[in-house]
Amino acid sequence: MKERLIRLKTVRKLIKNNRIESQEDLLGHLQQEGFEVTQATLSRDLKLLKVGKVSDGHSGYVYTLPDEDERRENEQIYIQDILRGYVSIDYSGNIVVIKTFGGHADAVSNALDALNFDEVLGTVAGDNCIFACLKEGVSGEQFLSILKDRIPEIEV
Repeated sequence: MKERLIRLKTVRKLIKNNRIESQEDLLGHLQQEGFEVTQATLSRDLKLLKVGKVSDGHSGYVYTLPDEDERRENEQIYIQDILRGYVSIDYSGNIVVIKTFGGHADAVSNALDALNFDEVLGTVAGDNCIFACLKEGVSGEQFLSILKDRIPEIEV
């Protein structure tokens, strides 16, 4: 996981400091930095970082990162999705169970994934319930504490 975080930080730096027109171009820069990643992994990284392409004003398009205000605004939207949709949160070991209002599980699950909690391996949503699997060594109690720090309004 540490390599992933370092790679994401490097991708941000490369996009900020270079004219990147394609994934192939970005892969080349990453290889020069010592990273060996597949195109599929890079695509997931770009999606996670919410990288977009904008016209360079001449003959092509270049990658760009969302600005800090946009990132904060998106995070607040995800937090509101969680607050609107969840009913209760409980855990057993490294499995967290989030009960939601009917039809809200998908939105809450997507919001949890988008907030990119390092402690969460993944989520599975039904109609009114989500199972979140935590990484080895992370307890449900620890995750609830981290969740409360990030979303102080949440009742756990």
